[in-house]
Amino acid sequence: MKDLGNQSAYWDGAGATKTFTHPVNLTWLTEVNRTARILDYGCGYGRVTAELSEHGFSDVSGADPSPTLIARARRLRPDLRFTVLSSPPELPSEPETFDVVLLFAVLTCIPDDDTQQALFTELNRLLTPGGLLYVSDMVLQDDERNRNRYATHANRFNTPYGVFTTDDGAVCRHHDISELHTLLSDFDLVDERPIKITTMNGHQSQAVQILARKR
Repeated sequence: MKDLGNQSAYWDGAGATKTFTHPVNLTWLTEVNRTARILDYGCGYGRVTAELSEHGFSDVSGADPSPTLIARARRLRPDLRFTVLSSPPELPSEPETFDVVLLFAVLTCIPDDDTQQALFTELNRLLTPGGLLYVSDMVLQDDERNRNRYATHANRFNTPYGVFTTDDGAVCRHHDISELHTLLSDFDLVDERPIKITTMNGHQSQAVQILARKR
């Protein structure tokens, strides 16, 4: 089984204390029925799950590989449904269970190409035909600090350019936009927008949000 990058120790430790900041563009969801079945995949402590619930979506659930983050989510919002992914990327749900899946700052936590592709295969299975996939993630940064981190990690570990290790031990990945488009090759692009975010470690960075529809 693939396990989303083998970083459970980090996300059950230092990662469980982080604050996540990718914003939800609610205008992208204005035509989604408030009773639609929505999955916040890689939900962390349930920030996006809770925000969607607060905006009237009544069938929202979250799933994450970290038991510690899921425990935090359940403490914050005991009224919502949260699942620990015991064998990621697989979710124990029937095919075509969800109308919308959100994938916020998840790919940056998966440095491996094969594991990313396995995740998208699973998301494709979970979504209904015509269902929406809303991705928000990090793109390659062009500042010297990040260029040095990318090059150092690639030279040492023979990883794709864009993979790096944070100061507190997480292995992360920033993506060329073409890499994200390739992962979405089984979907139709609906919209795309660049954004700026504050990372979980407090740095200002470039990111992108993509809305895609399952064929």
